[in-house]
Amino acid sequence: MTVVAIDFGTSNTVISVLDPDTQAPMTFRVPEISQWFDGVAVVPSLVFVRGQGEFVVGEPVRSQRLGLSQPQRFFHSFKRDLAADFQPPARTLDGQVYDAEAIAAQFLSEIWQAIKAAQIQPSLLIFTVPVGAFERYLNWFQDAALKFGFPDVKFVDESTAAALGYAVDRPGSTVLVADFGGGTLDLSLVRTSTIASGQKVLQAEVLAKSDAYIGGEDLDRWIAEYYLQQMNTPREAVGEMGWQNLLSIAEQLKIRLSSAEEAKESWLDEENLIYHDLVLTRSQFENLLEARQLLEQMRQAIDETLQLGLRKGVQKSDIEQVLLVGGSCQIRAIQQLFISYFGRQKVQMHKPFEAVAHGALFLTQIAGLEDYLRHGYAIRLWEPYSRSYTYFPLFEPGTKYPCKRKEPLTLQAALEGQTEIRLDIGEVAQVTEAEVTYDAQGRMSSTPLRSQETYRSLDLDQICVARLDPPGELGVDRISVELQVTEQRILRATIRDLLTQKVLVEQSAIAKLS
Repeated sequence: MTVVAIDFGTSNTVISVLDPDTQAPMTFRVPEISQWFDGVAVVPSLVFVRGQGEFVVGEPVRSQRLGLSQPQRFFHSFKRDLAADFQPPARTLDGQVYDAEAIAAQFLSEIWQAIKAAQIQPSLLIFTVPVGAFERYLNWFQDAALKFGFPDVKFVDESTAAALGYAVDRPGSTVLVADFGGGTLDLSLVRTSTIASGQKVLQAEVLAKSDAYIGGEDLDRWIAEYYLQQMNTPREAVGEMGWQNLLSIAEQLKIRLSSAEEAKESWLDEENLIYHDLVLTRSQFENLLEARQLLEQMRQAIDETLQLGLRKGVQKSDIEQVLLVGGSCQIRAIQQLFISYFGRQKVQMHKPFEAVAHGALFLTQIAGLEDYLRHGYAIRLWEPYSRSYTYFPLFEPGTKYPCKRKEPLTLQAALEGQTEIRLDIGEVAQVTEAEVTYDAQGRMSSTPLRSQETYRSLDLDQICVARLDPPGELGVDRISVELQVTEQRILRATIRDLLTQKVLVEQSAIAKLS
């Protein structure tokens, strides 16, 4: 069996395959579109629309600075946009409409063509996804797999893949992975064990997960906004080309501060034909991270993961290694934060770019991966008397699957004479945010982090509908719904009419849960 793993990242994408001779994971370099970054072959997650049906992907976009010359035709962060609540508006170029989904599909299509051109014929393709990925994101991948004729496709969350990559050869390991890339922060606590005494076959159990919708691209934007604030210049005054150039410089400053106390760059404001010397010290950068509450968000995510692990009987002292993954984990302040929590000896940071893609390949070498639902799930109900929606929880976050609700859900008609009842099921998640403001002197401040619960309906491929005959009556219990989640995370429903005792829906697949 030939297996290919793709770590589709916000900033860079890594492709790995198993060496046919040694069965060890190796990174695949895609000719012409890969670049070497810290000795690792990565494909920059960039797309430039040159003309109708003509695209430039990866390294040439970066090296030729195409995004600076024609920013309207330049696309980046499209992986992150796929998972976001609100996507940027689509752009019309040469009579064609391009949104995040179309651009991401084109990017993966180029990757897939390069893999086939290298005479690699995978029988299994493994994609890594963020810990907090919602159904819309996963469903998009499934659709892309069908569209491009991908082979059998599996998914594993990015931080769990990294844990497998580091720990799969050591049964009984408990490791914490912090995957901090360009778009998201994901934490995963994973424990490996043997199936039975004396066997080498492993199984992995995911003990706890946490995530935050923040990444390296946010840091670049904060640095750029910091300089514009110092210059007392609004973003609109520098134009889109100037803004993209400033973001690129901000990224370079951030990278240099991983190994230096001070970084310098020159920036030409082409709108106003003014050169600016930009200087950023590590101390200023770390103050910016504190003011933007990045470090506080990371502390909250670590604390949440440790609390979830404690419920599973895992003490903080039981964690053998803390593995830092992703380019943003190269930032000294991030490294120091984890060292302050766990000690220098436990924190490992020697494989930041390949661990996820390499670890994903080990899914073929473990007997099982025990996982749980990252989000909670609820059903939205219409209350006819208060004329408002309420949410009734179905599965709590942290529920292991396969599983089944202990008690059936009993529903009534919302309207007199109603002839059908639709199940409106959605994901419930915690979203943390804060507001940043500047005073007249350019000093930055922010409000305390606020955490609020959000609900989003699933994009259901098959809307589950119970048709009522005779029609329903207000205030009368009418249907009983049994819900279960299968090993493949498929939510299935069985619906019984309490009036006629007929089974209206039997084991109907509603959606695939994250």
